[in-house]
Amino acid sequence: MLVECPNCEATVDGRELASHTSHDRDDPADFHASLLECPKCRTTLLAGRYEFDDEPLARLWPSPPKYISREVPYDVRLSLEEARVCFKAGAYSACTVMAGRALEGVCRHFGTAKTYLGPGIAELHKRAIIDARLARWAGALQKARNLSAHASGERVSKQDAEDLLAFLDAICEYVFVLTKQFEEYMSRRGESTNVPANSTTDLDSE
Repeated sequence: MLVECPNCEATVDGRELASHTSHDRDDPADFHASLLECPKCRTTLLAGRYEFDDEPLARLWPSPPKYISREVPYDVRLSLEEARVCFKAGAYSACTVMAGRALEGVCRHFGTAKTYLGPGIAELHKRAIIDARLARWAGALQKARNLSAHASGERVSKQDAEDLLAFLDAICEYVFVLTKQFEEYMSRRGESTNVPANSTTDLDSE
């Protein structure tokens, strides 16, 4: 059974040691989980997929690939997925460029006035779509993207690429997933999510 081994950093034909099929009442398809052993390094792997799913087995343990929420717009998600493909292939400069492209997609989604990434990030911050910390993370990604996209001689290390992907994941999670989740929570409570200028949060004193 083909599955990615994080230790070998390759797709291997895992030897199935055990399996289990379960059914989620909220999903019509059965889920098949397999306990596997990597034939090269003998690492234990847990993988699974839904019945009738044409996708390869998804590794569930160890180090499962990070799930990209469907709340993330398609164009942003596509660039983020390509950035991860580049990372797995060891193309860390290309990974950084694609991560920058995903961030540009965030700016386009919110209709920033400038198409350039720097001014786009500044506008997202000014409009309170991202806070100061996320703006710094976005700025670090922009700088790395600019160096990677040109013949600067700058090399992106594996650790740097991994960190930049984590920053991008956090930005997307905050902007598209948690913001919507918070708005839905406040809507259920009948409260507004609008924060007046120069106001402080109404935290309990206790």
